[in-house]
Amino acid sequence: MYPLENILFLDIETVAATANYEQLSPALQVLWKKKTEKLTKDPTVNVSDFFFERAAIYAEFGKVITIALGMLKQQVDKRYTLYTKIFSGHDEKKLLTQFKSLVEKNKKLLYLCAHNGKEFDFPYLCRRMLVHDITLPSIFNLQGKKPWEIKHIDTMDMWKFGDRKNFTSLDLLAAIFNIPSSKYAMDGSQVNAFYYQKNRLEDIQQYCLADVEVLVKVYLKIQGIQEEITTTTID
Repeated sequence: MYPLENILFLDIETVAATANYEQLSPALQVLWKKKTEKLTKDPTVNVSDFFFERAAIYAEFGKVITIALGMLKQQVDKRYTLYTKIFSGHDEKKLLTQFKSLVEKNKKLLYLCAHNGKEFDFPYLCRRMLVHDITLPSIFNLQGKKPWEIKHIDTMDMWKFGDRKNFTSLDLLAAIFNIPSSKYAMDGSQVNAFYYQKNRLEDIQQYCLADVEVLVKVYLKIQGIQEEITTTTID
């Protein structure tokens, strides 16, 4: 079991790189069209609509707009407080740089935890950093590392218990553990519309912060840790 105070819990929210397909560069338009054909196997699919619906999940065609973080700290009464922080905005390079700076300050004792992080959050952050010429922090540099040297924790991976074909959402785990869901205001499929059509970045931030709190509670449940935590957000 990893020391609770050495884990940085995180969740990211992503959107399409541009408000619509037509704003992509000509080269990326061609490449997205090819990707659409490969993914859908349907030549009648509207490429522009599919871009708005799906581009956010691909780092080559999307961008990060919010990174929510959480760290547990034990208080003098032995109870834990979850301290949360958020990096968010329209300037992706700025928020990625801020995130990198925070991670590097804690690199000696830090583990990163996300739900489906190994398949989505961690590689997405790496790819977007490289797009912006940001050198990867050491915790993301996996080349030559042995499995036990990689400081990444994935709650979905933990829940698999070796079942490689199993995919379980954070929302489902929250439901079976009786943890209040973060999906009341919106869900991941609506983030692109909330950002580009409704201009509601603040709502996305709150949704992302709520996801981090759910993530922490799910992690504690899987580890069999019975802890009541309080949450506070720091600037």
